[in-house]
Amino acid sequence: MEFITKHLDCLSNWHLHLQPGWQTVGASLLLGAGSLYLVSRTLLLVRVLLSLFVLPGKPLRSFGPKGSWAVVTGASDGLGKEFALQLARADFNLVLVSRTASKLDALRDELQSKYPAVQTRTLAMDFARNQDSDYHQLKEIVAELDVAVLVNNVGKSHNIPTPFALTPEDELADIVTINCMGTLRATQLVVPGMIQRKRGLVLTMGSFGGLLPTPLLATYSGSKAFLQQWSTSLGAELEPHGITVELVQAYLITSAMSKIRRTSATIPDPRSFVKAVLSKIGRNGGSPSYAYSSSPYWSHGLMAYFLTCITGTMGKFVVGQNKGMHEAIRKRALRKAEREKGKKST
Repeated sequence: MEFITKHLDCLSNWHLHLQPGWQTVGASLLLGAGSLYLVSRTLLLVRVLLSLFVLPGKPLRSFGPKGSWAVVTGASDGLGKEFALQLARADFNLVLVSRTASKLDALRDELQSKYPAVQTRTLAMDFARNQDSDYHQLKEIVAELDVAVLVNNVGKSHNIPTPFALTPEDELADIVTINCMGTLRATQLVVPGMIQRKRGLVLTMGSFGGLLPTPLLATYSGSKAFLQQWSTSLGAELEPHGITVELVQAYLITSAMSKIRRTSATIPDPRSFVKAVLSKIGRNGGSPSYAYSSSPYWSHGLMAYFLTCITGTMGKFVVGQNKGMHEAIRKRALRKAEREKGKKST
């Protein structure tokens, strides 16, 4: 504010020293610049609202014909499971990749009962182990398939909000290995086939944690910020090959990771969120400032627009508010842990 006030004073003094004719010209220029700014901001808001509430995204069928395949990582629970269900409903065959074989088998059985024509293959692998043998198996599976869609959904956050200095070393390693290396290695196996076929969709689950610096979730926030930059870079590389790349910026969703069970206007369930994602492919939603990115769920999009286009995401005020929220979450989590510990001891 001090910077703005100083320059306004300078403009005012400059205006007073001008001849009357030049004063009129100066006032007209200032008025024109101000009007142009207001028009541009209004058009930006209209664009956001149209993207969120009116305009459809690219049809899923444009990424591959009926009978082509979708690979979903982190597929056995939450968002990953819902992506699998909705892609099967759209007649994509599925490669389901996740850690727990029993959950994958249960999901495969559910898909076969609901969508008998859909083929399903599963691969149980722990992305935290980063084993070459696992990726070799995945490579063998996708090499013989027409993979039209890749959903990079596998991810890990902190158990509870924790100061960086107190974060366990194994938790740090798992977050970076799963969120970053797992996404990179899976994508590198699938993309060459898409380039050859000159079509495909790469969806990567981002987070407001990557959009906003998030104290007490510093490593998770950093990993999602990495995916933001990587995905935007990848999008520019692959667009000439007919491949759509999109990083999906999400606020909270009811899931095992968020530990939230109740939905609200700003916290959808996986079904509503995934439906929004798949119906708005190629639309920025509330994230017009980020190429190859989207916040397609309506309330998340409005929040993203406000943060990126109005308040900014890197200022001390916004970071401070985010810090306070996660400090409160940490206190509640610690109190809950103490209560549960007390129950077990009695």
